[in-house]
Amino acid sequence: MKITTLAAAFVLFAAGCAVAQDDEDDKAKAAQSADGVEPRVYETDARVTANGGLVRYKVIAGETFIKNEKGEPVASIFSTSYIAEGYPDPRTRPVAFIFNGGPGSASLWLHMGVFGPKRVRLPSDPDDDGAAPYDLISNEHSIIDVADMVFIDPVGTGWSKTLGEAKTDDYWGVKEDAASVREFIRRWLMEHKRWNSPKYLMGESYGTTRSAALLAALEAGWTDIAMNGVVLISTVLNFGLDATDAGNDVGYVGLMPGYAATAWYHHQVDHTQWDGDFERFLDDARRFATDEYMPALLKGQLMPQAERDAVAAKLASFIGISQSYVSRAHLRISLRRFMRELLRDEGLSVGRLDARFTGVEADGVGERPEYDPSAYGIDAAYTAGILDYFSRDLGVEITEPYVTLGGVRRWNWDAEDGGGENSYVNVAPWVERAMRQNKDLRVLAANGYYDLATPFFATELTLAQPGFDRSRLTLTYYESGHMMYIHHPSLEALARDVRAFVRGE
Repeated sequence: MKITTLAAAFVLFAAGCAVAQDDEDDKAKAAQSADGVEPRVYETDARVTANGGLVRYKVIAGETFIKNEKGEPVASIFSTSYIAEGYPDPRTRPVAFIFNGGPGSASLWLHMGVFGPKRVRLPSDPDDDGAAPYDLISNEHSIIDVADMVFIDPVGTGWSKTLGEAKTDDYWGVKEDAASVREFIRRWLMEHKRWNSPKYLMGESYGTTRSAALLAALEAGWTDIAMNGVVLISTVLNFGLDATDAGNDVGYVGLMPGYAATAWYHHQVDHTQWDGDFERFLDDARRFATDEYMPALLKGQLMPQAERDAVAAKLASFIGISQSYVSRAHLRISLRRFMRELLRDEGLSVGRLDARFTGVEADGVGERPEYDPSAYGIDAAYTAGILDYFSRDLGVEITEPYVTLGGVRRWNWDAEDGGGENSYVNVAPWVERAMRQNKDLRVLAANGYYDLATPFFATELTLAQPGFDRSRLTLTYYESGHMMYIHHPSLEALARDVRAFVRGE
C-alpha cells in the first residue's frame, strides 16, 4: 500500500469545510500574476488578560510573498502574528511558529483552540458543536504572556496559495512543504529583526511531522536557524507505528493501549480489577502490548493454540472486544473495526480523533463507522470562529474561500532518509539528529489518552529509540483526544505545560 493511502487513513482528518479547487480555479490562478501587487496586510492593536496579567500586543494578519531565485513571487503564505509590547530586547522575548497538520490544514485549530488571545468555546464534554451562534471569548490561557506567536497557514491552506505560473505540487510534499515554511520563517525573522530571539516550533498532528522536517531544513547547513524548543501536539513521526495494515504488526502494538484507554472510558472493561486506578490499568496495558501481544503477533501460527487463546482472552479484557471477535480477527483489530465494534450493541461508533465522542450508526452490522464523530462534532464552530474573528476583530477583507482542511489533493511522501513511496515515513531520526547537533534543543510531546489518530503509546515507542536525549525530552498526557484542548481541564493543563516549557521550568 502506498503511503498516500496510509496518510489518508492515519493523518488526514476531515474537519474542514472547504474542498479542493477544481481545474477551472487552477487555470484562473495560474493566469494570475503578482507583478505590481503588494501583499495584503492588516494591522491592529489589542490587549488580553492571559495567565492573570494584562498583555498589550500588535496583531499583523496578512500575506508574505515567497520568491524564486529570479526574485519572482511564486507563493503567498498567510499568517497571523502576535507581538507583545514592552520587549525592546529580542533576547528576552521568545517567538513561537505555530501550525496545524493534515497535511492540508490551516492553523485555525491551535489558533482558536488554545494559544491565540481569543478562542472558540465548545462543550467540555464530547458533544456536537451544533450551529451558530458560537461563543468566541477572550483566552486567559493564551501563551502571549511568555512568547510572541506566528500562526502559519502553509501553501494550499487558509488563504495561502501559489502565484503566477507556480504549481501547487511544488509545495505539497514532506520536504517541499518544509522548504516553503522555512523560507517564510527566515523572512519573518529578517523583517521583524528577531534573529536573536529564542525560537520555538509548535505543531499538531502532521504539524509534528512538519516540525521534524523543519528541523532538518532549518538546522542543516551553515545558514543555521537553531531552535530552542519543539512542542509536538498529538505526535506522528513514525507512521509505521500508527498503521494497522496487513503485515505491519507493530502498528497494532502502538494502538493497543489507546484501545484500552477508550474501553476504560466507555466502561467496557472491569474497573474493579484495577481498583479504579486508570494509570495502573494503562501501565499493565503497555506491558502486555510489548511483552505478550507483540511476541504473539510475530509468532503467528507458530504459537500453540492454548497460548494464542490465552493472549486473545487477555487482549479482550483490555480492549473491551469479545474474545471470540479477537480470535476470529487473529488478534489484529484494525482501527476502523475497533471504532465500530466497541459499542456495537448500543448502535454507536467511537471517534478516531477523540474516542470519547460517539456517533449513531444507521447500519447495525456495518464493519466500519459511517464517519468520525469527533470530526463532525467540532468543525463548524472553528470555521465560523476564525472567519468571524478575522473579519470583525482584525479587519481582514479577503473574500476568497478559506481552506480549513482538505485543499491538498496529492502529497509527495518521499522524504529520502525519512522514508518515502511504498514505505512508512519516519521523520523521528531528524528530531533525534537535531537534538544531538543542538545542545539547547528541548522537546515536549503532548498526548491525549483517547487519541486514536496519533496514539500516545506509538509516540512513547518512537521517542524511546536510541539517540534521543531523554533529559531534554518531556511527555505530558491529557484525558482527552487528538485536539485535547476542547476538553476544558486539558486546555488549562496543556497551556500550563507549554508555558512552563517555554520558560524552561
